[in-house]
Amino acid sequence: MKKLFLRCILLIGVAAGSLAHAQLRIETSGVGATQIPIAIAGFADESIVPQQVSGIIKADLERSGYFKIIDTGNAISETAPVNYGEWKSRGADALVVGSVQRLADGRFDVRYKLLDTIKSASLSSIGLATSPNRVRVAAHKIADDIYEKLLGVRGAFSTRIAYVTKSGRDYRVEIADADGADMQVVLTSKEPIISPAWSPDGTKVAYVSFESKKPVVYVQDLVTGKRAVVANYKGSNSAPAWSPDGTKLALALSRDGLTQVYVVNADGGGLRRLTNTDGIDTEPQFSPDGQSIYFTSDRSGGPQIYRMNASGGSAQRVTFRGSYNISPRISPDGKTLAYISRRDGRFQLYALDLTSDQEMRLSDTAKDESPSFSPNGKYIMYATESGRRGTLAVVSVDGRVKHTLTTQAGDIREPTWGPFMK
Repeated sequence: MKKLFLRCILLIGVAAGSLAHAQLRIETSGVGATQIPIAIAGFADESIVPQQVSGIIKADLERSGYFKIIDTGNAISETAPVNYGEWKSRGADALVVGSVQRLADGRFDVRYKLLDTIKSASLSSIGLATSPNRVRVAAHKIADDIYEKLLGVRGAFSTRIAYVTKSGRDYRVEIADADGADMQVVLTSKEPIISPAWSPDGTKVAYVSFESKKPVVYVQDLVTGKRAVVANYKGSNSAPAWSPDGTKLALALSRDGLTQVYVVNADGGGLRRLTNTDGIDTEPQFSPDGQSIYFTSDRSGGPQIYRMNASGGSAQRVTFRGSYNISPRISPDGKTLAYISRRDGRFQLYALDLTSDQEMRLSDTAKDESPSFSPNGKYIMYATESGRRGTLAVVSVDGRVKHTLTTQAGDIREPTWGPFMK
């Protein structure tokens, strides 16, 4: 059992197929409990930018599952007069209009307005000056604003994701927009890479690389590309997870025998051991307030999820349903625990309400791995398998909305959803 447990925890995602550099393709199914009918007009003069702003906004809102898109059939500037009654009669509760203009310095001025057709009033307006290669970001930010104004929750369309792929003999850490576009390669290696984790400020990624023929934890700066070794002790160095303030990393190390939970400063100094058991303690995750650490342990016989104080000490078991629960992840508000549970031979994504103790299965696949919450807490991204290929999937926390991100060939593994950027 312990060999199976360690293999699942440490090498998950290492065996991957080939992957061509390709845009991730999105397929969405399901809708939210309620859908807001919204008309999104083409932006005036948006043909001058490399990518259609209104199309990106539509795709974002459709993917969320909480909006019913009403096609306007034409472009409408944010300065044009609006007949609210006409749009209300067409079933739209809200209307999005906008324009794009070229600035003298080569940038584009992207402007938009969100209108409430029920109250005949403006809900929001934004103007963004953006470079040609950041037009998608501007569109995502507009979609974020629409999501927040109409749903009361901050949108996460302009955030980024990281994941691991394999092309031929090369393993890669890649980052991309939340919709899979604008992919960039962070690291390429001939040896496996696992467990990428974003820093809270979104400027760094920690990961485990086997390039030294053993698992070693690195932190890489995404701006400069420079990286540093954080943990390279005897045995296995794995499962890095950032503290909410970005000053520390929780790790799983086997330097003193069995794998146990440690914490280290982000620069690799100040190593401290937090658990001391005769079992395997691994996959640590800080709670959002930094006061607790959730982790996986087989101290009860099979792997289950426990919680302890961030400074160590006694631990309390959190999961009791199912005999095999791993990969704990905590929602940004600290109220929901996501994890992978093996039941009836299937590894599936579950969510546990930590207040009510109500559990919900969120996936219907059989080989799920590596859950990661969106920074607004409304969605969970995870790795799964389709047609013997690794893919990424996203599900809303209520299980109603699902979409997959796939490529034409190969595997994608180990997703991690980045934070809100300032």
